[in-house]
Amino acid sequence: MNPFLYAALSITSFCAVALLAAPVLLRPSQQAKRILEIVKSTRPDERTIGRKERIQEKVLVVARTFRSHIGLSEDQKLRQRFISAGLRGRESADVYFMARFLFVATGILCGSFVTQSPLFWCFACAVVGYMLPDFWLGAAVKRRQKRIQKSIPDAIDLMVICVDAGLGLDQALLRVGQELAISHPDFNEELMQINLEQRAGKPRLEAWQSMADRTRLPEIASLVNMLNQTDRFGTPIIRALSRFAEEIRTGRRLRAEEAAAKTKIKILFPLVLFIFPCIFIVLLGPAILSIAKSLSALK
Repeated sequence: MNPFLYAALSITSFCAVALLAAPVLLRPSQQAKRILEIVKSTRPDERTIGRKERIQEKVLVVARTFRSHIGLSEDQKLRQRFISAGLRGRESADVYFMARFLFVATGILCGSFVTQSPLFWCFACAVVGYMLPDFWLGAAVKRRQKRIQKSIPDAIDLMVICVDAGLGLDQALLRVGQELAISHPDFNEELMQINLEQRAGKPRLEAWQSMADRTRLPEIASLVNMLNQTDRFGTPIIRALSRFAEEIRTGRRLRAEEAAAKTKIKILFPLVLFIFPCIFIVLLGPAILSIAKSLSALK
């Protein structure tokens, strides 16, 4: 028989088997189905888009186009920093790279106006402009970490109360997030993220570890380790949470005492530079004036 016929039959058989097996092999997983059920919405979009949103969308389109033409890519480390700063949108990287380009161009333009050594000043201003978005992103991460750090003691106390009242750990997390939505929105966002990940099928400890990776705080890392040990050794969760809440309160008190002790040193500089000269002027000014009058009278 012709070998081409064998090849055609083989290819036809393979395609038929692939078409029959495709619905089974390519069907979405249970985790993907849960995510789709959570994020999909059947309500029509009836909101009105304002002028501010239209301008923001145009700016994002320009930034996205610029990034695609330049070929700048977002690495995992930069994405992790965006998440730690609370910037979860996909447009964050576009705005970041666009800001870097604009600041570099502005720095070169400002350096060109310097008459002496314009090349040096253009290079220096360009480097400063290139680093400014990175400094801003680092400051945003630190500000969010401080806000979350301040909210941890209150959240742990509420969690202890909820668990002691009979709620499970997952229900206690959801309740604590609802209570802290106004006073501590950053920590509420993290707790809601944990809840969504668990509803999507992610194990509890992995969801907590993801929050520790996002926040990069030692208190959250200690809480995750405590929950891991509690789950592994079967320790009562209320006892572990109570002890951890006590340690958190002790750490907060020690940080407050440290900050109070530092103020004694920090206040010396405004005292010497601003307060003492005013006191000297008030106390010695009349005496200096009277001495000057006496000396002028002697002449």
